[in-house]
Amino acid sequence: MEKNPSFPPQVAHPTLQNSQGHRMGERCPVSAGPPQHDGGPGAVPVPPSHPRDKWSKKMDFLLSVVGFAVDLGNVWRFPYICYQNGGGAFLIPYTLMAVFGGVPLFYMELALGQFHRTGAIPIWKHICPIFKGIGFAICIIGLYVSFYYNTIIAWALYYFYSSFSGTLPWASCDNPWNTPNCTNYFGRNNVTWTNFSRSPAEEFYTRKVLELQKSGGLYNVGGIRWQLLLCLFLIFTIVYFSLWKGVKTSGKVVWVTATLPYLVLLILLVRGATLPGAWRGVLFYLRPDWGKLLSTVWVDAAAQIFFSLGPGFGVLLALASYNHFHNNCYRDALITSAVNCLTSFLSGFVIFTVLGYMAEMRDVEVEDVARDKGPSLLFITYPEAIANMVGSTFFAIIFFLMMITLGLDSTFGGLEAVITAVMDEYPQVLAQRRELFVLGLITVCFLGSLSTLTYGGAYVVKLLEEFGAGCSILAVVLLETIAVSWFYGIQRFSHDVKAMLGFTPGLFWKVCWVAISPALLAFIVASSLLEQPPLALFGYQYPAWSTSLGHLIGASSFICIPVYMVYKLVWTPGSLKQVRATSRCPHGHCHLVWLRDACGVTTLLAPCALINC
Repeated sequence: MEKNPSFPPQVAHPTLQNSQGHRMGERCPVSAGPPQHDGGPGAVPVPPSHPRDKWSKKMDFLLSVVGFAVDLGNVWRFPYICYQNGGGAFLIPYTLMAVFGGVPLFYMELALGQFHRTGAIPIWKHICPIFKGIGFAICIIGLYVSFYYNTIIAWALYYFYSSFSGTLPWASCDNPWNTPNCTNYFGRNNVTWTNFSRSPAEEFYTRKVLELQKSGGLYNVGGIRWQLLLCLFLIFTIVYFSLWKGVKTSGKVVWVTATLPYLVLLILLVRGATLPGAWRGVLFYLRPDWGKLLSTVWVDAAAQIFFSLGPGFGVLLALASYNHFHNNCYRDALITSAVNCLTSFLSGFVIFTVLGYMAEMRDVEVEDVARDKGPSLLFITYPEAIANMVGSTFFAIIFFLMMITLGLDSTFGGLEAVITAVMDEYPQVLAQRRELFVLGLITVCFLGSLSTLTYGGAYVVKLLEEFGAGCSILAVVLLETIAVSWFYGIQRFSHDVKAMLGFTPGLFWKVCWVAISPALLAFIVASSLLEQPPLALFGYQYPAWSTSLGHLIGASSFICIPVYMVYKLVWTPGSLKQVRATSRCPHGHCHLVWLRDACGVTTLLAPCALINC
């Protein structure tokens, strides 16, 4: 058995004892040397009784990562932010933020997960134990996201079911749910569009799918829409049977859910390019407004790339932990992040060719059509255009099927991050009970989503979307980067990467990890806290107490980090003076770390119990 070079030799210490009763410095009675990893030197051991799953094929992993990173936000958020921030000029800050911020953190998380082969909670025992609260915060954020994100997929499923008709139900104003304000301008002349006008697609979304008219806002969200309840139950059923056996099942499902959206996007792109007025939308999408580069475009670009690539959600850690030890995660990071960014760019053409067509039909400017952002762009604007195309039923079916698959991929990744983190933290209890644990987790997510299925559920979705994984996830990524680069040490991390790949990360990556990426994240977090516009949805202004509730939701996840730090400092034996006085071995590592890893010791004196020095 090859000796692990990352562990120091034994160093005697005559006075300290560990929690197993062994004197610090005595040879461990269980093992004569540090434990080994089945993948390579310097890695973390895997209990032989519970061998870790591995991806069946390399493509299973790549498609899972692409499926997580490419989600509904790529279809609506990037095009909207792009044209709001100068069109083609936005691509400059977007590319720079991707190169210096998003991709380096994407690479870091893949490398961390692959080297340590464990989830977001227990991984901190090997990196910097005092920051273990980051893992718990990630899991709570993952739950908040599952509470509202799957409801959006349920809306898409409702649309998908409604599309199987000769005439799409949002194509006319002759339905029971329509109001006198319903205005259908397609195929008609001399139609006046006013501020009170509502398209058939908007009234179908708000009055038929959501039934917002039966809600009094957040004060009275009303009862549960049983149709949406059935849709959500079906979504979670699909999610359960995709995740219950681990990567062996989810790795096969993504071959459909991750590839189908690209086929649909290409079909919709070709169809959109042939519509009258499509060129107006493309010009509006790409026309550069250089003056925007002096505004807040840099903050929007940085936020978009971080939310799009998804570092900090624990998903990349979890997915990479099932890789073979010597897998080239560096190449994987470059490929998958490039695919994600190019998909966002392609989606812009798909959306704006249709928006140009709608502007042509309404005889208005493209910016007047494209004022909607968020899910409204997917459930109102685009369906309205589809309803007036030749072959509308076919295009509606494939469009909402694409939305469902895009959403499912991200749900697979988000929940797998929580599953892997908790199961790796408590392997003795959960290792042989994955099916039951996944069932329990899915049940919790389903019950937590019930408030989003009410008549006022859209208001709850907006609140959770804004605060559940907004500023809190950016702050978590910031602390994660600091913990790895500054506390664990960039040199130690670089040695870990070299043990896996055979080469050390270049100077560019090290500078990004240590300085540039943390600075960008701190800038975004500060900007997000300072600039918080009032929440509104369909003319409804959120009350002040709802904003306070949102801040509590965001803080409830982040608070895990300082709480665990205080707990760790109080629980760990020894005073801070003893911490500073603890001897170090010639290799620069505290010998207590080696004894803990070799003997399985869990109660140790600082600093090793706090920071892997």
